Amino acid sequence: MSTESYVDRPFLFMGAASLHSLLEKSQGGHWKNTERRMSRKDEPQDKFHFVTIIFLILGLGTLLPWNFFITAIPYFQARLCSEPPQVNEISSNNNRSFAHNETAPCKDEFSFNNWMTLLAQLPLLLCTLLNSFIYQWIPERVRIAGSMFAILSLFIFTAVLVKVEMGAQSFFDLTMSTIWFINAFCAILQGSLFGLLTLFPQHYSSMFLSGQGMAGTFAAVAMILSMSSGADHRTTALGYFVTPCVGTFISITCYFLLYRMEFAKCYLSKSNTNNSKSYELETKTELLHQGEENGDAAGQKKAVLLLKDAESGVVGEEKQSVSVWIVFKKIWVMALTIVITFGVTLSVFPAITAKVISHSENEDWKKFFNPVCCFLIFNTMDWIGRSITTKTLWPGPDCKYLPLLAASRSIFVPLFMFCNIPDRTYLYSFFFNDAWFIIFMIFFSVSNGYFVSLPMCLAPTKVLKHESETTGALMTFFLALGLSVGAGLSFGFKVLL
Repeated sequence: MSTESYVDRPFLFMGAASLHSLLEKSQGGHWKNTERRMSRKDEPQDKFHFVTIIFLILGLGTLLPWNFFITAIPYFQARLCSEPPQVNEISSNNNRSFAHNETAPCKDEFSFNNWMTLLAQLPLLLCTLLNSFIYQWIPERVRIAGSMFAILSLFIFTAVLVKVEMGAQSFFDLTMSTIWFINAFCAILQGSLFGLLTLFPQHYSSMFLSGQGMAGTFAAVAMILSMSSGADHRTTALGYFVTPCVGTFISITCYFLLYRMEFAKCYLSKSNTNNSKSYELETKTELLHQGEENGDAAGQKKAVLLLKDAESGVVGEEKQSVSVWIVFKKIWVMALTIVITFGVTLSVFPAITAKVISHSENEDWKKFFNPVCCFLIFNTMDWIGRSITTKTLWPGPDCKYLPLLAASRSIFVPLFMFCNIPDRTYLYSFFFNDAWFIIFMIFFSVSNGYFVSLPMCLAPTKVLKHESETTGALMTFFLALGLSVGAGLSFGFKVLL
């Protein structure tokens, strides 16, 4: 897709929208009726909301890999685990919470959670930058379809690896390589789909983001259902990793179906400059024709003048250069907020939170404690937190203290570190009861969702229209930067345990 697809066309249609409003006021609503007739004639409808559902599934597919890997942490730890220490070893390490158990969870010799988080976020940061360049040379369909097929292949490889016996070090190396490449392709896929969404109405972007919000909950539910089957952990993991293979295949099918939908074709054709110009000419012709039919020479003349003014204004906007530094100065508060938010979140989730175990003696509850209390609650409440921004955008775009509010979430770092975590060296556990961890997780995840969504919603309000694309690119970069910072900090917090 050419650069013009991302930049030029949105401004032309924003200019057309402004023109429609002016004409409606000047001609007593006459244009409104004309527009409705044109819409019915020129643009097909999204029958049965098929395109909406497709974008929901595509959003779900972009975050399936990350969520399925982090939710499967117990499986990976079991494959990498050495012999678990006995009770006398635990007592020497000041872990009295396991006095009633015969054994404790094994020592995390590979720091799997930390490396997984870091090697998932670094390719996201690098490929987000790379995608801003390669989209000019590699066609959109190649980037999106190619990334999806690569992700599907890597998921199949991960599922096959479940049944392959190998040493812990070899398994760790292969898994880390898979995580690196699968997230690299996810970054390219996500960036390309966001570019595609610029051609569609805002509603479809919202559905895409909703699909992304559902990915974590979907992965957690899939893990719980797999564990409920009663099979051994290898069979459970195999069934679990087959699920995203099916999900990714459905996403690929939906993407190809998108280009067969008449409604989608209408918007996708606007990425073509010639088609867009033809659309503009048809708009002018029909407008002038309406003026001739009604014998309204004044209205016709006014319409011509308004069209020329709108076109000249659009051309002026297209020629305006955008300074990254000037845009950054306008949105630095929002950028810093999202870096701090993700920095705090990824510093403990899942590297620290996945280590917390239940203090209950109920074996069934202990088995499901991590998938339910760590991952299902986090993803569900994070989704709710993101949804709050549809009702309120407090404290508003002009608040300079937004980064401080986001930084206040750092209180959750020590709270989680003092929860019921075995295999400690320096710190003690204070919050043994499971209820404490659940309460902390609810507030932690809701605040994460809110402070992630808030700056993304407010940043575009701080810039001019022709700076919107640069703003989106910058915010995406700082989002990836925050994830990488948090992943790096998780190593230090693990050492403090």
